[in-house]
Amino acid sequence: MSEIVVSDSTCLIGLQRIRRLEVLPSLFERIWIPPAVAEEFGQSFAWLHIKAPLNTDLVESFQTMVDRGEAAAIALARELKCEVILDDRRARRLAATHHVPHLGLLGLLLRAKQKGNIDVIRPAVEALRSQGFFLSDQVIAEALRRAGE
Repeated sequence: MSEIVVSDSTCLIGLQRIRRLEVLPSLFERIWIPPAVAEEFGQSFAWLHIKAPLNTDLVESFQTMVDRGEAAAIALARELKCEVILDDRRARRLAATHHVPHLGLLGLLLRAKQKGNIDVIRPAVEALRSQGFFLSDQVIAEALRRAGE
């Protein structure tokens, strides 16, 4: 395991609500979050590292399109040349426009299953939905298909 990743708060909050935060440190060597995400998430863990993006002008520019945490997460991932975990459609489009690889919460769960860190993703997907996370039927069906469930 040698990957690093930047996360926005949605991923952290979602995994926390379904009691699956351990998925992140099981997949990545280092998980970075910008201060705006740390503030929004409101919790700290030894495996969760805070780093501010250096390019504040880029963050401000991104904030015209997405929220503060997402803007900072995309900018930080761009600087670190790593993947960013985002679920918001506009944020994912912005990341793609700036050639920042991105992964959603369902993609993260799928990766955890593929690496053998979890056995099935269906219970986690259902738990996310029951916690009020919007996941379209189409997106869920595709994730479950890829997971072989």
